[in-house]
Amino acid sequence: MDDATEYTPELERELIRRAQAGDEEAFGTLMRTHYEPVFRLVHSILRDEHSARDVCQEVWITIWRNLATFRGDAKFSTWVHPIATRRAIDHLRRRNRWFSRFLPFATAVDDEDGGDRVPAAPEAREEGDPRSDLEKIERDARFDRAIAALPPKHRAVLALREVQGLSYDEIARQLGLARGTVMSRLFHARRLLAQKLEKLPCD
Repeated sequence: MDDATEYTPELERELIRRAQAGDEEAFGTLMRTHYEPVFRLVHSILRDEHSARDVCQEVWITIWRNLATFRGDAKFSTWVHPIATRRAIDHLRRRNRWFSRFLPFATAVDDEDGGDRVPAAPEAREEGDPRSDLEKIERDARFDRAIAALPPKHRAVLALREVQGLSYDEIARQLGLARGTVMSRLFHARRLLAQKLEKLPCD
């Protein structure tokens, strides 16, 4: 596709049609267009750039192999994102690790209607003195260990909720679950996380 060509829904449908017929160049255009949103989704679950890049490769291979099943009933991105979410969760199950700092979920408060209240990002908080910074590093390390001990299905809903800020309905669509199941998993994830934090020693 020429750089000057406007990427429209009509063009996307044509690219999908051509890719389904085996046109690798058309598929490459689709992949370049949707790569970054897919990467951000995977990265929000894995919290590790290198792992997220690896998983994205798996995601696009899966999409290529299953592209013939896409019927166009929904947007292409709506079809792609659950594939990416499942691959990221599979990766968590295989590795059973959590690589980066999470926001302090134990202090997060959700609106009853599933609003998007998320704790402030670390960079938005005031910088403290060296002693406070050290305490924060130690506290973050405790969160790392506590989150690493959670089952993958709980880590997934935490990532989609707290990092991406998705609503319960959006998470339900991403994971193929009922809204009530999402709410239940999120509740239990936070409860488990709080319990694990209580049991972990302060270094």
